[in-house]
Amino acid sequence: MQQNNFFITTPIYYPSGNPHIGHCYTTVACDVVARYHRMKGDNVLFLTGTDEHGLKIEQKAKQEGITPQAYVDRITDSFKQVWSLLNISYDRFVRTTDAYHVKTVQAVFQKLCDRGFIYKGTYTGKYCTPCETFWPVKQLVNGCCPDCGREVIDASEEAYFFKLSQFADRLEDLLLNTDYLQPKSRALELVNNFIKPGLEDLCVTRSSFTWGIPVPSDPKHIVYVWIDALSNYLSALGHENDQFSGDFKQFWPANAHWVAKDIMRFHAIIWPALLMALDLPLPKRLVVHGWILMDGQKMSKSVGNVVAPKPLCDQYGVDAVRYHILREMILENDSLFSPDVMLARYNADLANGLGNGVSRTVAMVEKYFGGTLPAERCSAPVDDALIAAASALRSKVEQAIDASRLNEALAEIFSVVDAANKYVDETAPWKLAKDLQQKARLATVLYNLLETWRIVSGLLLPFMPTTMPRLWEQIGAQASDTTYERLDQWGTLTPTVSVQKGAVLFPRVENE
Repeated sequence: MQQNNFFITTPIYYPSGNPHIGHCYTTVACDVVARYHRMKGDNVLFLTGTDEHGLKIEQKAKQEGITPQAYVDRITDSFKQVWSLLNISYDRFVRTTDAYHVKTVQAVFQKLCDRGFIYKGTYTGKYCTPCETFWPVKQLVNGCCPDCGREVIDASEEAYFFKLSQFADRLEDLLLNTDYLQPKSRALELVNNFIKPGLEDLCVTRSSFTWGIPVPSDPKHIVYVWIDALSNYLSALGHENDQFSGDFKQFWPANAHWVAKDIMRFHAIIWPALLMALDLPLPKRLVVHGWILMDGQKMSKSVGNVVAPKPLCDQYGVDAVRYHILREMILENDSLFSPDVMLARYNADLANGLGNGVSRTVAMVEKYFGGTLPAERCSAPVDDALIAAASALRSKVEQAIDASRLNEALAEIFSVVDAANKYVDETAPWKLAKDLQQKARLATVLYNLLETWRIVSGLLLPFMPTTMPRLWEQIGAQASDTTYERLDQWGTLTPTVSVQKGAVLFPRVENE
């Protein structure tokens, strides 16, 4: 199998507060895609990190009586702790306070100046402090920030500007006539709301605060978030720095940036325009997903509707939390987080569907054959549908993941879980066990179930990396049985496979 390079990124998160479950979808989704490509044999670089500069950070640190660096060190550590809890397998963690990132940002800014894409002027407009964004009056919603809904203030200051307006035609073509943006339905929204009304040049420096990267030739100006934060995708590969020699040539352009819809505009308009100005290849794909809502609103500490990941993981297990947030999110829509929905989904899909299905298969092999199947077989037409569904599953999951539709990949997998449990009812192994003449037939039924659980669990590994190896131990699967190339091959388990009863994979959770 050919090894391809695969570079996937989350946005870098703003450490103005501890992470909650609303932060987790993008990172878990990217982790699944990264693990899936590693499983396929690709050479993966999975990047995440934190965006640590800006006025908001400076203000929060002042309120606590500590330095901005001490503040971001603490909050960034809390992000790393949550990613560790959720079993996130990132390869690199970039911080905008890292020296190599500072070097890249200053080099990028200077190159944009040298190419004539940055000029000095004065910015006067409406400013949202929480979002650190200047807004044209025509884009305000009821006089407030269109992103967060908070009040804006009048602000005026000397600043440097990026000639974003020069790229309007190229950006419109990128959004409407290529596959850069997924889902494609969001492209028209961007074109109609931001490009058609007329792109304005972009303010890319600030001089009203000091916590940031200074412009090398004019250090009273701080490089603003657009160039600072977005350049992380370049700096983390060693572009314009000496930290990661050779990685930029190997991994750029990125295969996929994953972001939530509130920062879609920055990645779909500003980021490609900056790359065009730098004459660098554009990322292959920008995947934009909705928000996780609580009580009908985006999770926010200021609203007070956040859900912390750790209590959920303590109650349900890490893999169940990963499964739930991925299963509920349809790419075009927001998803609603509800404790009742999570409880019902967990018990139906994981405890009853997958967990109980595996458990009773193993129990029947132990009860009827002492834990090891005999080699004799006797097939029947009822076997065909399950074998066909399990054998075709890898292709369907691959198509869904390649289309960035992880909920559909999980739906395909659990349709086979349902088929396996239906097969148990159709074949009634407990009845076959009463007839000694049906020994070979009973062994065939149970082998078919074990093979189905092998394929299902192999494809679930990127989604639930902690639980699936435990499942393999129970069904007698070896590591070599669950390699990617064997997940569309029926009959991989040895005919005389031995099972081993283990702890319940997904203990049922009662409503509390």
